[in-house]
Amino acid sequence: MSKTGAKKAPSKVAPPKKSASVKKAAAPKKAAATKTAKPKAAAKTPAAAKAAPKAVIPKKVASPKAKKSAAAVRDSATETLNLVLARLDDMKAEETVTIDLRGKSAFSDYMVVTTGRSNRHVGAVAENVAKGLKEAGQKKLHVEGLSNCDWVLIDTGEVVLHVFRPEVREFYNLERLWTQSPSDEPRIDLKAV
Repeated sequence: MSKTGAKKAPSKVAPPKKSASVKKAAAPKKAAATKTAKPKAAAKTPAAAKAAPKAVIPKKVASPKAKKSAAAVRDSATETLNLVLARLDDMKAEETVTIDLRGKSAFSDYMVVTTGRSNRHVGAVAENVAKGLKEAGQKKLHVEGLSNCDWVLIDTGEVVLHVFRPEVREFYNLERLWTQSPSDEPRIDLKAV
């Protein structure tokens, strides 16, 4: 009884609270019930859609070589050219000419033609450049002519270096061959007889 003497109405008793472990145990049952409901909804779709599996198209992964841009290739050619020119300057090579072959040739970006004073100087210049290129990590390096040292060719793929003795350089005259433009060549007209 309360202080006023009136009887208090019976209160509704709240249901006992479930502990956390009980709630967790009940959760999988609800999830299982929703999983079973999904196939029923799928049953309403046409049978043809069920039977056809989804096509999985794998994405092509670009190789590291394919990721190189043309700018990166040009930069490596320029770096190789600068290394070659620095080594030639260190070894006192004479009359060094750089010919830009981009757009003219498919096999190389630059050609460097230089002269050594004697066979021994030609060999020393070529060996010094080859050593510098190997130290810089150039793996594809092709060297020809070191046995005679009249004309030594070093091919890196991006830069081709020709080291000549003066007489041999004058005889072959590679600069004229690669720097002469097609409009400078004399035109020969053939006439039918």
